[in-house]
Amino acid sequence: MIIQKADLFKDLSPEAMSEIAKIMVEESHEKGSLLFKAGDPATSFYLITEGMVRLSIGTGGEIDYTANRPGEAFGWTGIVDRPAYVATAECVTPCKLVRIDKESLNTLLEKDPASGMIFFKRLAGAVVQRLIDNYGAFLSEGSLKGVTYGTGQVMGSEE
Repeated sequence: MIIQKADLFKDLSPEAMSEIAKIMVEESHEKGSLLFKAGDPATSFYLITEGMVRLSIGTGGEIDYTANRPGEAFGWTGIVDRPAYVATAECVTPCKLVRIDKESLNTLLEKDPASGMIFFKRLAGAVVQRLIDNYGAFLSEGSLKGVTYGTGQVMGSEE
């Protein structure tokens, strides 16, 4: 079962794992399929079983990330209190995915607060790691001089 390979679900109670397995929906998508677009209502998140999914932010794909490891999660805005996806997700290859509905997952985790705490701590760790990876990629390209998070202004940019 893919959730046993996913870091997000590591150390959850056997009962929580069993209940989560019941709400998972296995899906297959062809190369080029759009799973969601930035701005779409965030209702689910996904785990990769097979394939590669390109996540892009910005109209020109200014920020790209490729999810491709079995058990890797994406579409996180579908499980936190955000109304819409911030990225667009497109299958780069044929994909097998697991989709998990955010409302169903939140209901399950509310019934098992200890598992819920573990899950959201692992999610926070995954988000931080992706930020670190993206920051490192920006620095290696030499294209990021500094961002003021309140305004989004890139320091040193031409205006």
